[in-house]
Amino acid sequence: MAFTLEIGRTCPDFKLPATDGKAYSLADFQDANALVVFFTCNHCPYVTGSDEHTRRTAERFAAKGVRFAGINANSQRTYAEDGFSHMVARMKEKKFPWVYLRDEAQDAARAFGALRTPHFYVFDRARKLVYTGRGMDNPMRPVESTTFDLDRALDEVTSGKPVSVPLSNPVGCNVKWDGKAEHWMPPDACDLVLPKKK
Repeated sequence: MAFTLEIGRTCPDFKLPATDGKAYSLADFQDANALVVFFTCNHCPYVTGSDEHTRRTAERFAAKGVRFAGINANSQRTYAEDGFSHMVARMKEKKFPWVYLRDEAQDAARAFGALRTPHFYVFDRARKLVYTGRGMDNPMRPVESTTFDLDRALDEVTSGKPVSVPLSNPVGCNVKWDGKAEHWMPPDACDLVLPKKK
């Protein structure tokens, strides 16, 4: 079985605390026409570089019934700024249009097979995975991006079309696994898309 959740699989359930003081499970998003779950954090330059574009995407698709849930699974022992109190402070400052969830036990990260921050998963109305990977090709400098994979996938799924490119490799820092070296990744974690042979 692949490390990362495969296209067509059902969204794993979760119950995680959020920065708004509530706890959320998959059932709390049952009204959404599509659900974007993405693994994120406070410190990664790929996250902080692309958060405002992700904000615009979330706001644009909210009218089409798309909801976003950001999950921070990074170990605060690796980066203290990824701790919950810093998440609360960041949401208070930024007021992002998504719930920001803490996966301290990293169970959700394992269930989804999160590779990097950010790593996006798009689920359709039936909560089947229709897209996973990057948000864009240059999340550290979105103005230099030429491919906006998440936006394209959401345009297609909300129009009732099949997602034309369901897989891409997430671009970002690796998830910081508790008790492991900073750049450690699970042995069975690998790229989602193999590079094309020249």
